Amino acid sequence: MRKVAALLLALSAFPLLAQTAPAPVDPMTNDQVASYDWVRPEADYVRRVVMVPMRDGVKLYTVIVYRKGTRDAPILLSRTPYDAAGATSRSRSQRIEEILPVMDAPFVGDGYIRVYQDVRGLHGSEGDYVMTRPLAGPLNKTKIDNSTDAWDTIDWLVKNVPESNGKVGIIGSSYLGFTSLMALINPHPALKAAVPQSPMVDGWMGDDWFHNGAFRTFGFDYVLNQTVKDGSDAVPYGNADPYTVFLEAGSAAGYARKWGIDGLPGVRKMIAHPAYDAYWQGQAVDKLLATRKLTVPTLVMLGQWDQEDSYGAPAVFRAVKAAQPDAPITLGIGPWRHSGANYEGYGLGPLRFEGDTALQFRLNWIKPFFDCRLKSNPAPCKAMPAAITYATGAERWETDAAWPAGIERPLYLAANNGLSFTRPQGEGSDSYVSDPAKPVPFVPRPVHFNGDAWKTWLVQDQRFADGRSDVLTYTGPVLDKPLHIKGAPRVDLRAATSGQDSDWVVKLIDVYPAENAANPQMAGYELGVGIEIFRGRYVHGFASPAPLEPGKTYAYGWSLPNVNHVFLPGHRIMVQIQSSLFPLYDRNPQTWVPSIMDAPPEAYVKATQSVHWGGAEASAVWLPVVGE
Repeated sequence: MRKVAALLLALSAFPLLAQTAPAPVDPMTNDQVASYDWVRPEADYVRRVVMVPMRDGVKLYTVIVYRKGTRDAPILLSRTPYDAAGATSRSRSQRIEEILPVMDAPFVGDGYIRVYQDVRGLHGSEGDYVMTRPLAGPLNKTKIDNSTDAWDTIDWLVKNVPESNGKVGIIGSSYLGFTSLMALINPHPALKAAVPQSPMVDGWMGDDWFHNGAFRTFGFDYVLNQTVKDGSDAVPYGNADPYTVFLEAGSAAGYARKWGIDGLPGVRKMIAHPAYDAYWQGQAVDKLLATRKLTVPTLVMLGQWDQEDSYGAPAVFRAVKAAQPDAPITLGIGPWRHSGANYEGYGLGPLRFEGDTALQFRLNWIKPFFDCRLKSNPAPCKAMPAAITYATGAERWETDAAWPAGIERPLYLAANNGLSFTRPQGEGSDSYVSDPAKPVPFVPRPVHFNGDAWKTWLVQDQRFADGRSDVLTYTGPVLDKPLHIKGAPRVDLRAATSGQDSDWVVKLIDVYPAENAANPQMAGYELGVGIEIFRGRYVHGFASPAPLEPGKTYAYGWSLPNVNHVFLPGHRIMVQIQSSLFPLYDRNPQTWVPSIMDAPPEAYVKATQSVHWGGAEASAVWLPVVGE
């Protein structure tokens, strides 16, 4: 019997051997194969790639991911220029949480269907790519835009994804924030909620390309990286210091010519439109949304130290609320960098917060916001406040029924480089010489436009600029009680120049006590609470640049980024004023030229800048103070 059993066991193995034995391979067999499916049968998810048709016949590359067994599920959509395939293959894993971005884990872990789509013309999608394609209308005669593409995509998804419950939410940061907002214009009925994060809203007023008329030079790298099929990436000057590279190139257009990118359509559009003309105004998403009733509940959010798109989210909130006071929109501000809500939020640079603030916001606000609007048979939605913000300094989350939540109080520049909440009795001025040949760097050199140095530059210790002869510094007394501000500090600068044009940079700074044994890195730290620039030629209107009259005092007004910050007892408030923030912003030649973008070398001259304090021309920073 034992021999029979052994024989049967041996025979039973033959079919297995036949199945697993490799076929003979000729030594000269081609080693390349067409494809490999890295999603194995044991994967806990389904990953489908489909080409979704648009109304004009163009098909967009779309990746649909959900956990196996998902049924009656809401869809969470993101439309991206940054590669949908890459966004859904963070790791070639068999676990759904590992292949998707970190922020997706709570959603796919709770039965959501996650969808990423390449915008038209990029990566796997068909069609022509126009960066931040304008809405169909005067600037776009095609009748196709990101609003129509979102509508067609949502329509296809709810009809062709049987695992769906027919409800869709949209989310995304930066460019994906822009596409999320565009979906709100003539929205599909199945679109029930939106969370645009750090959205690109107005490229001229204060997002990626310009801030109050001053050009942000890294935009050229972005254009080269995103719009060139062969040879895309950063401008190829290696690891040289951009401070020197841009200085040697002269103007922004000179830089473009030197590096052979002046022929790129995206670069040409920027150079051709230095002022706030119809080209920029017609693309401003806040203006577009203000002319339509907002029907989709929206949580629009950003980081307090957003180094790329600090303007857009508050601008959308402000514009929509002004046109529609009862609009279903909430503003969220966390203590983050650009897109920081989607990563770890324990700190930023040297700052440390109360826990993982990004995870807190995702779990306590974003997830419930979507759940009650997208799930089948959900619990009723809780009433949303006007604003959800994190109070830096006090380290806590707060909600408000209105935003801004503070009442403006002027902080005046005063004699002896002081600051006072009382208008100075006397009056005077302080001067410095601005030399375009030696512009003030925006961070200590060497400058970097990537990595942590770029992500955290807004919280850089400002002592590197304090004390320069071309930087004015005003400091208030040591605070004996907290000073809490909630809103956008407003600059009212009364200043004159010996030139015909000038840039003005104002920094609102929290100065830490000189000694700090518990945290030595923060001893004497000068933390930028808000930093912003204004190009003087636009003092009469952003669409109407004009030369300045030398020696004449003008009233320059602009806002710093929105914040929720507490200046603690023992700290001081500081204001710094300068005329360059280089090479983040191009240099102002300080003579009159029709377009600074193409100023000739001889146009760049020194100028004496005078900042007035007290009297009829009292310069101040108006702080949105609460609790008084």
